[in-house]
Amino acid sequence: MVKRNALVNANENDLQLALANASQLELFCKNACEMAVAANRYLAVSNAELMVITNRVVQKMTSKSVRDTHASRFEDLKSALKASGLRMTQQRIAVIKALSSSNDHPDANELHRRTREINADVSLATVYRTMTELEKNDVIHRLSFQGEPARFEAADAPHHDHIIDIETGDVIEFHSEKIERLQAEIARELGYNVVHHRLELYCSRREASDE
Repeated sequence: MVKRNALVNANENDLQLALANASQLELFCKNACEMAVAANRYLAVSNAELMVITNRVVQKMTSKSVRDTHASRFEDLKSALKASGLRMTQQRIAVIKALSSSNDHPDANELHRRTREINADVSLATVYRTMTELEKNDVIHRLSFQGEPARFEAADAPHHDHIIDIETGDVIEFHSEKIERLQAEIARELGYNVVHHRLELYCSRREASDE
Protein backbone atom coordinates (compact mmCIF):
# COMPACT_ATOMS: atom_id res chain seq x y z
CA MET A 1 0.00 0.00 0.00
CA VAL A 2 1.40 3.39 -0.96
CA LYS A 3 1.78 5.62 2.13
CA ARG A 4 0.34 9.11 1.76
CA ASN A 5 3.00 10.74 3.92
CA ALA A 6 5.72 9.25 1.71
CA LEU A 7 4.31 11.12 -1.28
CA VAL A 8 3.77 14.59 0.14
CA ASN A 9 6.28 16.12 -2.24
CA ALA A 10 5.07 14.17 -5.23
CA ASN A 11 6.53 14.62 -8.66
CA GLU A 12 6.39 12.57 -11.87
CA ASN A 13 8.82 9.96 -10.54
CA ASP A 14 6.74 9.54 -7.39
CA LEU A 15 3.60 8.99 -9.40
CA GLN A 16 5.33 6.52 -11.69
CA LEU A 17 6.48 4.61 -8.61
CA ALA A 18 2.94 4.68 -7.23
CA LEU A 19 1.58 3.38 -10.52
CA ALA A 20 4.12 0.58 -10.55
CA ASN A 21 3.48 -0.53 -6.97
CA ALA A 22 -0.13 0.26 -6.19
CA SER A 23 -2.24 -2.54 -7.62
CA GLN A 24 -5.37 -0.52 -6.93
CA LEU A 25 -4.24 2.09 -9.44
CA GLU A 26 -3.12 -0.42 -12.05
CA LEU A 27 -6.38 -2.36 -11.78
CA PHE A 28 -8.95 0.41 -11.70
CA CYS A 29 -7.44 3.37 -13.54
CA LYS A 30 -8.48 3.24 -17.18
CA ASN A 31 -7.72 6.80 -18.21
CA ALA A 32 -6.12 9.99 -16.97
CA CYS A 33 -9.19 11.27 -15.16
CA GLU A 34 -9.81 8.04 -13.27
CA MET A 35 -6.11 7.81 -12.47
CA ALA A 36 -6.16 11.32 -11.02
CA VAL A 37 -9.09 10.48 -8.75
CA ALA A 38 -7.43 7.31 -7.47
CA ALA A 39 -3.98 8.86 -7.12
CA ASN A 40 -5.41 11.78 -5.13
CA ARG A 41 -5.79 9.40 -2.18
CA TYR A 42 -2.03 9.08 -2.05
CA LEU A 43 -0.60 12.35 -3.34
CA ALA A 44 -0.75 15.61 -1.39
CA VAL A 45 -0.85 17.89 -4.41
CA SER A 46 -3.48 20.20 -5.85
CA ASN A 47 -5.98 18.75 -8.32
CA ALA A 48 -4.61 20.95 -11.12
CA GLU A 49 -1.00 19.90 -10.44
CA LEU A 50 -2.07 16.27 -10.10
CA MET A 51 -3.83 16.34 -13.47
CA VAL A 52 -0.74 17.81 -15.17
CA ILE A 53 1.52 15.16 -13.62
CA THR A 54 -0.92 12.35 -14.38
CA ASN A 55 -1.38 13.38 -18.00
CA ARG A 56 2.39 13.42 -18.50
CA VAL A 57 2.78 9.96 -17.00
CA VAL A 58 -0.16 8.56 -18.97
CA GLN A 59 1.33 9.93 -22.19
CA LYS A 60 4.68 8.29 -21.40
CA MET A 61 3.02 4.98 -20.51
CA THR A 62 0.80 5.08 -23.60
CA SER A 63 3.69 5.90 -25.92
CA LYS A 64 5.73 3.02 -24.51
CA SER A 65 2.77 0.65 -24.82
CA VAL A 66 2.24 1.62 -28.46
CA ARG A 67 5.96 1.18 -29.23
CA ASP A 68 5.94 -2.23 -27.55
CA THR A 69 2.87 -3.27 -29.52
CA HIS A 70 4.39 -2.18 -32.82
CA ALA A 71 7.67 -3.96 -32.03
CA SER A 72 5.87 -7.18 -31.08
CA ARG A 73 3.71 -6.97 -34.20
CA PHE A 74 6.78 -6.45 -36.39
CA GLU A 75 8.38 -9.61 -34.97
CA ASP A 76 5.18 -11.61 -35.57
CA LEU A 77 4.97 -10.44 -39.17
CA LYS A 78 8.65 -11.17 -39.75
CA SER A 79 8.26 -14.68 -38.33
CA ALA A 80 5.26 -15.30 -40.58
CA LEU A 81 7.20 -14.24 -43.67
CA LYS A 82 10.09 -16.51 -42.74
CA ALA A 83 7.65 -19.39 -42.24
CA SER A 84 6.23 -18.79 -45.71
CA GLY A 85 9.66 -19.35 -47.27
CA LEU A 86 10.02 -15.85 -48.67
CA ARG A 87 13.45 -14.23 -48.51
CA MET A 88 13.67 -11.41 -45.98
CA THR A 89 14.69 -8.68 -48.40
CA GLN A 90 15.02 -5.05 -47.37
CA GLN A 91 11.91 -4.30 -49.42
CA ARG A 92 9.77 -6.84 -47.53
CA ILE A 93 11.16 -5.65 -44.21
CA ALA A 94 10.06 -2.13 -45.16
CA VAL A 95 6.55 -3.42 -45.94
CA ILE A 96 6.11 -5.11 -42.58
CA LYS A 97 7.59 -2.09 -40.79
CA ALA A 98 4.97 0.12 -42.40
CA LEU A 99 2.20 -2.35 -41.65
CA SER A 100 3.25 -3.02 -38.04
CA SER A 101 3.18 0.70 -37.22
CA SER A 102 -0.26 1.26 -38.80
CA ASN A 103 -3.13 1.81 -36.42
CA ASP A 104 -5.72 2.13 -39.16
CA HIS A 105 -6.80 0.01 -42.15
CA PRO A 106 -4.62 0.88 -45.17
CA ASP A 107 -5.31 -0.52 -48.61
CA ALA A 108 -2.44 -1.76 -50.77
CA ASN A 109 -1.86 1.61 -52.44
CA GLU A 110 -1.74 3.47 -49.12
CA LEU A 111 0.53 0.82 -47.63
CA HIS A 112 2.76 1.12 -50.69
CA ARG A 113 2.98 4.88 -50.18
CA ARG A 114 3.93 4.44 -46.50
CA THR A 115 6.44 1.73 -47.35
CA ARG A 116 8.17 3.92 -49.92
CA GLU A 117 8.81 6.47 -47.16
CA ILE A 118 10.97 3.76 -45.58
CA ASN A 119 12.43 2.27 -48.75
CA ALA A 120 11.81 3.99 -52.08
CA ASP A 121 12.67 0.81 -54.03
CA VAL A 122 9.56 -1.13 -52.94
CA SER A 123 7.14 -1.95 -55.73
CA LEU A 124 3.37 -2.32 -55.44
CA ALA A 125 3.76 -5.94 -56.55
CA THR A 126 6.00 -6.59 -53.52
CA VAL A 127 3.33 -5.15 -51.24
CA TYR A 128 0.65 -7.42 -52.73
CA ARG A 129 2.87 -10.51 -52.55
CA THR A 130 3.81 -9.77 -48.94
CA MET A 131 0.19 -9.20 -47.91
CA THR A 132 -0.87 -12.47 -49.56
CA GLU A 133 1.73 -14.46 -47.62
CA LEU A 134 0.90 -12.74 -44.32
CA GLU A 135 -2.79 -13.45 -44.85
CA LYS A 136 -2.06 -17.13 -45.50
CA ASN A 137 -0.29 -17.25 -42.13
CA ASP A 138 -3.26 -15.62 -40.33
CA VAL A 139 -1.28 -12.68 -38.98
CA ILE A 140 -3.28 -10.08 -40.92
CA HIS A 141 -6.92 -9.74 -41.91
CA ARG A 142 -8.10 -8.67 -45.32
CA LEU A 143 -11.14 -6.41 -45.01
CA SER A 144 -13.41 -6.08 -48.01
CA PHE A 145 -15.86 -3.23 -47.54
CA GLN A 146 -18.62 -2.54 -50.03
CA GLY A 147 -17.40 -0.34 -52.88
CA GLU A 148 -13.90 -0.05 -51.42
CA PRO A 149 -10.56 -1.72 -52.28
CA ALA A 150 -9.44 -4.40 -49.84
CA ARG A 151 -7.87 -3.06 -46.67
CA PHE A 152 -5.59 -4.75 -44.18
CA GLU A 153 -5.20 -4.83 -40.41
CA ALA A 154 -3.03 -6.84 -38.04
CA ALA A 155 -4.72 -9.89 -36.56
CA ASP A 156 -3.42 -9.18 -33.05
CA ALA A 157 -6.01 -6.49 -32.27
CA PRO A 158 -8.79 -7.29 -29.78
CA HIS A 159 -12.13 -8.18 -31.33
CA HIS A 160 -13.94 -5.19 -32.79
CA ASP A 161 -16.48 -4.25 -35.43
CA HIS A 162 -16.45 -1.47 -38.00
CA ILE A 163 -18.40 1.59 -39.02
CA ILE A 164 -17.79 2.70 -42.60
CA ASP A 165 -18.50 6.34 -43.39
CA ILE A 166 -20.15 6.11 -46.82
CA GLU A 167 -19.29 9.74 -47.61
CA THR A 168 -15.60 9.77 -46.73
CA GLY A 169 -14.69 6.08 -46.75
CA ASP A 170 -13.30 6.38 -43.22
CA VAL A 171 -13.33 3.16 -41.19
CA ILE A 172 -13.98 3.47 -37.45
CA GLU A 173 -13.42 0.59 -35.06
CA PHE A 174 -15.81 0.03 -32.17
CA HIS A 175 -16.69 -2.63 -29.62
CA SER A 176 -20.11 -2.98 -27.99
CA GLU A 177 -20.86 -5.43 -25.21
CA LYS A 178 -24.57 -4.88 -25.92
CA ILE A 179 -24.13 -6.13 -29.47
CA GLU A 180 -21.98 -9.05 -28.33
CA ARG A 181 -24.60 -10.13 -25.78
CA LEU A 182 -27.48 -9.70 -28.24
CA GLN A 183 -25.78 -11.77 -30.94
CA ALA A 184 -25.02 -14.56 -28.46
CA GLU A 185 -28.62 -14.45 -27.21
CA ILE A 186 -30.08 -14.65 -30.72
CA ALA A 187 -27.78 -17.52 -31.68
CA ARG A 188 -28.63 -19.37 -28.45
CA GLU A 189 -32.38 -18.97 -29.04
CA LEU A 190 -31.92 -20.51 -32.48
CA GLY A 191 -29.85 -23.38 -31.07
CA TYR A 192 -26.38 -22.14 -31.95
CA ASN A 193 -23.19 -20.85 -30.33
CA VAL A 194 -21.37 -17.93 -31.95
CA VAL A 195 -17.97 -19.05 -33.24
CA HIS A 196 -17.00 -15.70 -34.74
CA HIS A 197 -18.76 -12.83 -36.41
CA ARG A 198 -18.11 -9.76 -38.50
CA LEU A 199 -20.27 -6.65 -38.26
CA GLU A 200 -20.08 -3.68 -40.61
CA LEU A 201 -22.29 -0.61 -40.27
CA TYR A 202 -22.43 1.63 -43.34
CA CYS A 203 -23.27 5.06 -41.99
CA SER A 204 -23.54 8.74 -42.83
CA ARG A 205 -22.68 11.34 -40.24
CA ARG A 206 -25.60 12.73 -38.28
CA GLU A 207 -26.60 16.34 -38.85
CA ALA A 208 -27.57 18.69 -36.06
CA SER A 209 -31.17 18.52 -37.30
CA ASP A 210 -31.16 14.75 -36.69
CA GLU A 211 -30.86 15.23 -32.93
